[in-house]
Amino acid sequence: MNMNPALRNLDSLHPAVDETGVKERAAAIAGRSVKKESKVAAIKMAVSMIDLTTLEGKDSAGKVHAMCQKAKFPLEGAPEIPHVAAVCVYPNLIRTAKSALEGSGVKVASVATSFPSGQSPMKLKVEEVRKVVQMGADEVDMVISRGEFLEGNYDYTFKEVQAIKEACGEAHLKVILETGELETFDNVRRASLISMLAGADFIKTSTGKVQPAATLPVTLVMLEAIRDFYNETGKIIGMKPAGGIKTTKDAISYLCLVKETLGDMWLTPDLFRMGASSLLNDLLMQYRKEQSGVYQSAEYFTND
Repeated sequence: MNMNPALRNLDSLHPAVDETGVKERAAAIAGRSVKKESKVAAIKMAVSMIDLTTLEGKDSAGKVHAMCQKAKFPLEGAPEIPHVAAVCVYPNLIRTAKSALEGSGVKVASVATSFPSGQSPMKLKVEEVRKVVQMGADEVDMVISRGEFLEGNYDYTFKEVQAIKEACGEAHLKVILETGELETFDNVRRASLISMLAGADFIKTSTGKVQPAATLPVTLVMLEAIRDFYNETGKIIGMKPAGGIKTTKDAISYLCLVKETLGDMWLTPDLFRMGASSLLNDLLMQYRKEQSGVYQSAEYFTND
């Protein structure tokens, strides 16, 4: 089945996942409490790791421009709050985002490869990726062909990621596994390893269009795959859970999971991101509460 030479070590890298153990460990970490100064530091860190995302059919240049302003300056009057890591948009809005974010340090990410289904011939996917990079995308979020993977065609998955990585040039590649469709933790681990072997810079849980999206257990499986891949190859790969991360408590749980699984080295926007649309406002509300002792109404925070 794994005829590609690059996949010969896949089985040695792919022990069976202890599903019960993964769920128990994720639940234990999710139950932890972070307070006072540590919570404020975690909030700032989480803000710096957000890929602020809008992927709707009604997206417009005006909406993206407003979102970019929020990405650069998340909280008015609070310069101590960092900018987010990136803004993620559809390809036709790359130039709008690029112009609005010029000189800010915020990256522009674009989805590609027939997002979210992945149901296009590989040639068209490669052409789309080349185009979004030409349009200015710093990062490309691709989605694998889940049907091919679930049929056991791992060589296709490898070649698909490899071709897209080549088409990215200098842009960073995030490979979306769409874990909600992969059925088992073993499949999630295997898809993670194949993507990393093929050249992924990041592996990412979800498009946000399929439920379940990001969960702590599935993220833990992917983090452990990154750890084992690093131990085997010395290559450092980033991680991005996306979809369903809405609260400060959620975000802090993911940060704790990364710290305990991969260590402090991965607690940077260069290696850990959270894909979100509504998380930022909750982080800002919690930050204001920590500063003032009271919650401000959500009406004080912009929606974009």
